[in-house]
Amino acid sequence: MKPPLQRTSRRRLVALATAGGTLGAGTLAFSDDVNHGYAAAQRTGRVISALTVNINEWWNSYRVTLKHKSDTEEEHSSLLKACHKRCAERTLKVLEKNGSIFIKLGQHLSSMNYLLPIEWTETFIPLQDKCPVSSIESIEAMFQNDMGMPISEFFSSFESEPVGAASLAQVHRATMKDNGQKVAVKVQHPALEEWVPLDMALTRFTFHMLKWVFPDYDLEWLSTEMEFSLPQELDFAREGQNALRAREYFKGYKEAPLLIPDVILGKKRILVMEYISGHRPDDLAFLDSNNIDRDEVSAALSRIFNEMIFGDNAPLHCDPHGGNIAIRKSASRRKPNFDIILYDHGLYRDIPTNLRRSYAKLWLAVIDADEAKMREYAYEVAGITDEQFPLFASAITGRDYRVLTKSVTIPRSEQEKEDISASMGDGMLQQLVQLLGQVPRIILLILKTNDLTRSLDENLHTRLGPIRTFLILGRYCSRTVYQEQMEIIGQNGGALRPRNFLRFLSAYGSYKRVDWKLSLYEYYLSIMRLTVTAPIAAFTMAGLLFIYSRTSIQAAKRNAQRHRESDGGQISWRNESLRRHGHLERPEDQEPIRQWALGAKGKVEGVVGRGQGSGRSEEEERLRAAMGKKRGEGGGGMR
Repeated sequence: MKPPLQRTSRRRLVALATAGGTLGAGTLAFSDDVNHGYAAAQRTGRVISALTVNINEWWNSYRVTLKHKSDTEEEHSSLLKACHKRCAERTLKVLEKNGSIFIKLGQHLSSMNYLLPIEWTETFIPLQDKCPVSSIESIEAMFQNDMGMPISEFFSSFESEPVGAASLAQVHRATMKDNGQKVAVKVQHPALEEWVPLDMALTRFTFHMLKWVFPDYDLEWLSTEMEFSLPQELDFAREGQNALRAREYFKGYKEAPLLIPDVILGKKRILVMEYISGHRPDDLAFLDSNNIDRDEVSAALSRIFNEMIFGDNAPLHCDPHGGNIAIRKSASRRKPNFDIILYDHGLYRDIPTNLRRSYAKLWLAVIDADEAKMREYAYEVAGITDEQFPLFASAITGRDYRVLTKSVTIPRSEQEKEDISASMGDGMLQQLVQLLGQVPRIILLILKTNDLTRSLDENLHTRLGPIRTFLILGRYCSRTVYQEQMEIIGQNGGALRPRNFLRFLSAYGSYKRVDWKLSLYEYYLSIMRLTVTAPIAAFTMAGLLFIYSRTSIQAAKRNAQRHRESDGGQISWRNESLRRHGHLERPEDQEPIRQWALGAKGKVEGVVGRGQGSGRSEEEERLRAAMGKKRGEGGGGMR
């Protein structure tokens, strides 16, 4: 790590930080409400003093390591680790005392073990279970203020103890007075309205100062992200609209048993919804005791979120962590014998059509281990250069980059996880921070969704690992490419024209091959579960996946390439992509949101600067040669 500012600059920083805290406290102290001003001064003082002491202590520790150059690296590391631990514990006390959005910030930081030292992330872990609980008196007062009536006039019963609490809100069970319906009442913590403006200003000030001291590690985007997302998450009327839209979109969706609670009432700080309860998706004891197949749950989750990403006009849920998803046993259906419940619809986005299609082609290249196409579409989707590509490729897949040149469907080994963790270094951290500052907001939201759903799948401990989910992903990507091809055919006179008719047959055939093969796989899997052990099933399906993906994915990509070259192929593809993706130039999409990274578990960092040999066994080479001879071509395909 590079040293921070020189000593004179450091003194100026301490003076400025102290002055900023004093100014903020003094201004607030002269507000009309003396109590509010005093409390605001306390909150501000805690943040400024902790920031100043932490920076000063880190500088002193860094200077000590420079003076003792003869000491071992282990001793240097021990000194810095101890400093990090003291600073983290000091910061934790401030987050806990101030509460409000500081709890949410701490929860985010606790999951950033690929960017922050482990002494920080482990120290903040207790915040995951320390969400504030507002008193029933404050909830009643807020309800009276916002609704113009007491709780007792709206509900015949209202449980005073919440069934769940988060950093921004808590949920109570209640019964509607007019019809006796059981409902879930989500209420915002009343104190948030008072402190959010000040707390956001303090958060912004803190990261600005840290950027000044450590310019190579600019984490200012954390406060930028919170300023963008927090107003949306605090608007429960907007959340209700998002829920209704998603409910309507998936109403006729037959691919997965998704339930979204109906919205009865939506106000800015109060949301009343249909009460539907379930168990966390990682509650394996519940799944097993109710004979709910983990592989089926994994497949259903994969279909739901792939539909959100690749479906036409589909709303994208941007926070699908385990706490926002529940599983319940279905009482009316045998196959599948469960329902998936989706909660918390505060943060949604729409993916532009052109971006969605390019993203589908990127994933087809990943599934097919086609590095050249991966690089092409990574640039088209997010402006990723060849130098940045290995890091981006690992970010999008959560895998070591070397694995992607073989097959992304290979289950993650413990050795791969250790290699990724061991490769973390200052240079890699700096590259990652810079990448996070460049990638557009919507791409990072998609990556965040991918990362969280990948984590859900891993926590289910399915028998076949990632094979099935990647086949499902390939199916949705292939469908998206097919829809694009049909649109091009329509723009060029329709499918009845002789030349277009051949295009139509080729595009339809490629798409149906993938669809048919996934259906065959589903049928085969149901048989394998009854007749053979999971390891044999996994080995057999890996072989089938090798054959299927090689023929189908390559065919879909060749069709897309032919369409692209037939009309206007003379235009530079990369230059044209920047024009077509005008959404990347919008200010709201340029703001770097990092939510996908907040839930990551160190999966993106260990990828650059390693050997990239083919890593193929003799058996793999033999299969490749046989497949190439059979189809009259060589190279490419699933490896």
